[in-house]
Amino acid sequence: MPRHVTRTTLRDMTHVPPPAEELRLLDAELRQLDARRAQLLHRRAWLVAALQTARPLNPAQQAPRAPVEASRREATAPGVQNVLLLLGGVLLTVAAMVFTLVSWGHLGIAGRALVLGTVTVAALGAPFLLLKRGLRSTAESVAGLGLALTVLDAYALRQVAFMGTDGAGYTALASAVLAGVWAVYGLLPRAAGLRLPLPAALAAAQLPLFFWAVSVTAGPFGVAAALLVTAGFDTGVALRVTARSVRVLAAVGAYGTGALGALTAGRLSWDAAGPGAAARAAALLTLAAAIALGAAWRLPKPAVSTGNAVPGGLLLVAAGGGVLRAALPGGWAVPGYVACGVALLAAMRVPLPEPVRRGVVQASAAVQAVAVVCALPLLVVALLGPLGWMERWWTGAPSDARAAVAVHMPWPPYPGQLLLGPVVVAAVLALLVRGEARRPQALTGAALLAWATVMTLPAVFQLPYAVALLLQGTVTGAALAAAAFRLLPVTAGMLALGGSVSLAFLSLASQTATLTVLSVLTALFAAASLLPHLAPLTAPAALVYATALACATGLAAGRQPQHTALLVLVVPAVATLFAARLGESHARVPVEVTGAAAGLLAVGLAITAPPMLALVLALCGVIAAGAAVRSDRRPVGYAAAVLFLLASWVRLAAWDVGTVEAYTLPVTVPALCVGVWRTSRDPQTSSWTAYGAGLTATLLPSLAAAWDDPHWTRPLLLGTAALLTTLLGARHRLQAPLVLGGSVLVLVALHELAPYLVQMTGALPRWVPFALAGLFLLALGATYERRLRDVRRVRDVLTAMH
Repeated sequence: MPRHVTRTTLRDMTHVPPPAEELRLLDAELRQLDARRAQLLHRRAWLVAALQTARPLNPAQQAPRAPVEASRREATAPGVQNVLLLLGGVLLTVAAMVFTLVSWGHLGIAGRALVLGTVTVAALGAPFLLLKRGLRSTAESVAGLGLALTVLDAYALRQVAFMGTDGAGYTALASAVLAGVWAVYGLLPRAAGLRLPLPAALAAAQLPLFFWAVSVTAGPFGVAAALLVTAGFDTGVALRVTARSVRVLAAVGAYGTGALGALTAGRLSWDAAGPGAAARAAALLTLAAAIALGAAWRLPKPAVSTGNAVPGGLLLVAAGGGVLRAALPGGWAVPGYVACGVALLAAMRVPLPEPVRRGVVQASAAVQAVAVVCALPLLVVALLGPLGWMERWWTGAPSDARAAVAVHMPWPPYPGQLLLGPVVVAAVLALLVRGEARRPQALTGAALLAWATVMTLPAVFQLPYAVALLLQGTVTGAALAAAAFRLLPVTAGMLALGGSVSLAFLSLASQTATLTVLSVLTALFAAASLLPHLAPLTAPAALVYATALACATGLAAGRQPQHTALLVLVVPAVATLFAARLGESHARVPVEVTGAAAGLLAVGLAITAPPMLALVLALCGVIAAGAAVRSDRRPVGYAAAVLFLLASWVRLAAWDVGTVEAYTLPVTVPALCVGVWRTSRDPQTSSWTAYGAGLTATLLPSLAAAWDDPHWTRPLLLGTAALLTTLLGARHRLQAPLVLGGSVLVLVALHELAPYLVQMTGALPRWVPFALAGLFLLALGATYERRLRDVRRVRDVLTAMH
């Protein structure tokens, strides 16, 4: 069978792909052939080089030759083709623009029409022939040139026939006509392979409505409507068209024009001077919301659908809230928007797709969160404003609750309207949020907002000062009761603590109120501390308020701070006893830390009166010693010893005692007793560990005092004590007493002999000291080895001691 007959038969039996697909396959096969040719050329060069190396060559042929390698191709054939076509199209477009703008005037009307019409028709018709021949890239370039020529035709037409018309109106009409022509051109059956006309038509379709609104002076409302209608058209195209390039461009146009239109409508709604303007802006916002929600309904991806539903819900709130803001009196803007935001929650009952419902609910949550943020300045003033009484304590009860909280902070306007936001949000969280995962969080948020609202009510309604104290005290007690019954125990406990702090500072305006409130808070938190699950929080709070009550009581009684310190010491004593009762509870450490802080405060109050300070330090030592009785708090005994020592030192200083030993012996004697007790229990204990600190505490300060003491009593007594210490160290072979006692004894002896040595040195000739030094060095050198042996023996003896 002839080959051409077989090939023709096979071609008839197989499916022939469309020209575009066949062109793509041919390009791929050509690229594979180019790569295979490069491999073969490289292999050929290697084989030639190998043969030349194996064959003997003539001397004339010995010149080195570079191996033949195939050149590396840096660009593919289709890429080069596309670049050339793009450059050609751009150059032709530039040439057409130059002709239209510069050389246009040299031709008559007939010549102009003939030239532009001929060139445009040729540019638009050539792609059909190119597509028929399979030259798709060339057809795209020529089609782009034809589209650009239509724009130039529109410009030239205005210059000739419509020179006096409005530019915006002509632009609207021309862009509409161009969009229609390009769309029809791109939808022709023979132009199905062209990818440029339809996106170009969509891009031109963005302009007609906008420029039309500008030409007819429609104002901002008309411009916003034009933008939103354009966005709706883009949204429909993006949802219905399958071509990726058209779909992406339509989505960009929809988001761009939609955002501009929605922002313009939102600004109009906010600046609306009356209900009519607000209603027109609301209509525009509703249109924008319908576009966003309609897109969210049709989008297949849940995340993208939810992302479109959120702004749709916000636009609905802006529409309704803007109308209410214009219709209601001043200050009701926030409640109006909150009401619209809550109304969005009706979507939970409407049969909507889940992503759309989720987006609408998130929009409602965002509006409610903004309402709470708007109320934050009011809540901050109401809850933190009483801190200002720290600088004006007991200056007299204020006229009302608002004056009590706004001591040195400005009061926000429209407090009643702002407070409605937290109230509504708390109700929504408590009543509408369901689900095991979100329910506890919602109840916590509702409790927090309800607590803040009730704490703010007295100031908002300007209730009497006493009523504000009573209401905040009641809220604190209710929160503690809720925590006691394990209704959100952590949240309720924290709210009770926060309310008590605000109440305590609020009571500083009056002496009677301060004493009453601190007494009630102390009793209230002390009673709550009997519950194990509340004790870690309430027990330290009770001690803090008891400390504040003690200070306030002493101040009210006219006592000096050092006398008030004795009353404050009751708190660490009670804390120590209560901590012993707690056992292994988590409240033990907080209670002990709070008691220690109260003791430190007592020391600070008595620091200006040394006799009373000594007494306070001694009592603190007694409390610490009582805590050290417990087996798990034995290290506190060291703190007790330090406190007793400090108390004795302060007492001695108050008595104007200047003798150093009066301060050091109270340290040395107990330290040496502890050392004896320790060595009796552990004979292997080092003497430095047992006796070093006690001996050093007295010997070294006494040595420093004796060095400047002109009398003989202290050096004599110190030398005697050092001698006895040295003898005891030698007797019991203890290193620390031997070294410390001997060193101090030598230094005391040198100090006492120093005047005589100075006198003797002055009486001798000046050469005598040098001569004695030389004789000493000679003697030392003569007996160097024996001296070294003696030094080693002394070192061994000291090492053998403890």
